[in-house]
Amino acid sequence: MAQRVPSPLPEYLQFLSVFGPEIGELALATRKLVLEEAPGAIELIYDAYNALASGYCYTGRTSECFIHIAVYAGWVNLGFNRGTELPDPAGMLKGSGKSVRHVRITKTGDLKNPALRELVRAAVAAGERPEKPLKATSVVKAIYPKRRRPVATR
Repeated sequence: MAQRVPSPLPEYLQFLSVFGPEIGELALATRKLVLEEAPGAIELIYDAYNALASGYCYTGRTSECFIHIAVYAGWVNLGFNRGTELPDPAGMLKGSGKSVRHVRITKTGDLKNPALRELVRAAVAAGERPEKPLKATSVVKAIYPKRRRPVATR
């Protein structure tokens, strides 16, 4: 039985609206998958320059996020902050950085791949957890004034 996933903040939905309904649905479905596997995680939201990004951790510190979602105009990346340390027998992880890897999500069917859910579970298991659990919450950490992606018209 899947965990109940908290509703996204209204601000997150507003940030997401500029990408159009298809990308919005894809981002929300990706968020749902992450939060099903990481109950109690803290969601840190950044309406940033290149993407709408959200990181997930148990400590509230960005540096300890184990997974992130980056929403772009044509797809969503599911990022693994310590991706080079994760088992990836299906070869799904992409990227060439020192530690971060990602999987590009272009349709909701991509999220049904059992190998993807296993990657998410491995990332969650490797996440830092404080001795005294913090309350799960969503927080808008930053809104960048300049953007190189879709922006809301006011």
